[in-house]
Amino acid sequence: MARLSSAWLLAVAKPDLKFFNNERGANAPRFLFMRISFKEWAVIVDALGTSRQILILRKGGISEGRAGFQVDHPEFFLFPTIFHQQRESVLPEAQARFDQLEFPVADILRIEYFCRVAWRRLDSLEVARRLNGQHVWKPEVIAERFDWGCSKAIFALAVRTYRLPERVELPMLPSYAGCKSWIELERDIDISTARPVLDNSEFDQRLKHFEAAIDPAKA
Repeated sequence: MARLSSAWLLAVAKPDLKFFNNERGANAPRFLFMRISFKEWAVIVDALGTSRQILILRKGGISEGRAGFQVDHPEFFLFPTIFHQQRESVLPEAQARFDQLEFPVADILRIEYFCRVAWRRLDSLEVARRLNGQHVWKPEVIAERFDWGCSKAIFALAVRTYRLPERVELPMLPSYAGCKSWIELERDIDISTARPVLDNSEFDQRLKHFEAAIDPAKA
C-alpha cells in the first residue's frame, strides 16, 4: 500500500506519514498553545469529534479572497457553525445526531476539538464520490460544492481529531463573522493535554481507506 507522499502533507519541514503515526507525534500536538481555528458545520464537528469520520471536504467561502480556499495551517481548532441549512445537507443518521446536539447561546463560541491535517486537492468529481461512506454529507452536496465557483475542484482533508480535556467557551466576537474558513481566536488555548479521539491502529486503518479511495491504483 502506497503511503501519502510528502507533497500531500501540510506541516513544517517536509513531513511524511509520521506526521500522524510516529510514537512521539501520534498522541502529542506539535504546539503547546494555539489560537488558529477552522470553521465547519457543527454536525461535521460532532462527526469528527465522535470519530464518525476523519474527513473534511472544503471548497471555500465567498470571503476567502482572490486565491480562494487554501490549507494554510497544519493544526487548528474546530470552530462549529450552524449556518447554511446543514441539517438537510447530511445523511439521515447525522440528521438524527444534529437533533440531539446542544448548542451554546449565540454570543458564545464553544471549542472542544483540534485537528492535525493531511490534504489533497481533488480535480475530479468521480474521485470525490469514491469518498462516499467516509463522511456524512449527502452525495448531492459534495457535487454542488465541487461545481461551485470558478474552479471545478474540492479539497479533501484527512484529519486526526483531538479532544480537549475541558470545553473552552469564548465570546463570539464580530470579527469571527463572515463566510471564511480561517479564524484567529482572541487568545491562545492550551492543547498540551488533548488526546486523540481514535487510537493509533483505528486511525491508521481509516487513513489507509482514505488513501485507497483517492489513489486506488496504488492501494
